[in-house]
Amino acid sequence: MPNLMVIIGSTRPGRAGLPIGQWFADFATKHGGFDVQVADLAEIGLPLLADPHHPRLKKYVHQHTWDWSAKVESADAFVIVTPEYNYGYPAAVKNALDHLSQEWAYAPVGFVSYGGIAAGTRAVQQLKQVVTTLRMLPVFESVNIPFHAPLIADGVFTPAGSTEDAATAMLDELVKVEAGVRQLRSGVRAG
Repeated sequence: MPNLMVIIGSTRPGRAGLPIGQWFADFATKHGGFDVQVADLAEIGLPLLADPHHPRLKKYVHQHTWDWSAKVESADAFVIVTPEYNYGYPAAVKNALDHLSQEWAYAPVGFVSYGGIAAGTRAVQQLKQVVTTLRMLPVFESVNIPFHAPLIADGVFTPAGSTEDAATAMLDELVKVEAGVRQLRSGVRAG
């Protein structure tokens, strides 16, 4: 079964991204299309671009970069869980993406975003420019959660029914796209 990495992009204390990301990872596991792993950027704690060489060369000098590289290479598809901060996405997400280059190539990616009335969609639009430059393949379907704060109680996110419908649609699309690009992705891994 292909492996889906759910990247929790917010690192802020008290963040909504953790319960939303945990909910999505559990939902994706129940969906059954992927083996699911979570990459919580707050736990991973990547420093700000500490390697001296351009990531496309894959000449990493720091163990944290090699560890992140191995984790990303082990995934077949990605979902980035992101808030919207001032019409954009968190620096931790950009840093995690920029740490690597070829490891992302030809991987399908979906987005779970949250925020106010715009539900994080402006952050996702900016992220699509970044991920396509890394040769990732953003899927059309997405999960956008407006006014998320009242949906979190005691550290647990409880979605509205339409949120689960959107998650199912996105996961279904990720399954199809991953199957379609599997050979391309394996060619990148082989080197």
